[in-house]
Amino acid sequence: MIDDTDATRSEPVAELDARYSAEGAAATPWSAARARLAAAEVFWISTVRPDGRPHVTPLLAVWLDGALFFCTGERERKALNLAANPHTVLTTGDSALREGLDVVVEGEAVRVSDEALLHRLADAYEAKYGADWRFEVRGGVFHGGGGPAPVFRVAPVTAFGFGKGAYSQTRWRF
Repeated sequence: MIDDTDATRSEPVAELDARYSAEGAAATPWSAARARLAAAEVFWISTVRPDGRPHVTPLLAVWLDGALFFCTGERERKALNLAANPHTVLTTGDSALREGLDVVVEGEAVRVSDEALLHRLADAYEAKYGADWRFEVRGGVFHGGGGPAPVFRVAPVTAFGFGKGAYSQTRWRF
C-alpha cells in the first residue's frame, strides 16, 4: 500500500494566484494534489543537459513518504543530467481543458541507495503498475528487464496546482 501522508513534514503553505484563477476560485488543498500525485500513472521529468538545453521525457513514479520516486537507466540522458545538476521538475496531469488538476513538483533529485527503502519502493511500483514493473533490489539499485536502474527521490520544494473547469493556480511552499 502506498502511503500518501507525510508525518515528518508539516502541510505546505498554499497560495492562490488570483492573476491566473477564475473569480471566486479557492486554493486547491494539498491533500488533493497528494492524491493526484499518488494516483497518476505517467509523469514528465524536466532536467537540464550539460550544455544548458532542457530535456523532457515521460516516466513512471510513485508517491511515498511525502516525495516522488522514479528510476532510470544509469546511462540514460536524465540520469546523466541529474548527476551534473540535480534540480528537476516532475509534472503530471491530463490533456483535458475543462476538468482535472495538473500538478508540477519542483525539487532536487537525490539518489536513493537504502536497501529497506528500495524494497518498499519496489513493492510500491508493483502495486501501482503491475507485475511488468517488478524490480529486484541489489547493490543499491533496481534491477529489471533493462538492467541496473538507480532510484531518485524528489521531495517538493515548491509545487503548483492548475485546477481546470473553475480555473485556479495554487502554489504550495514547503
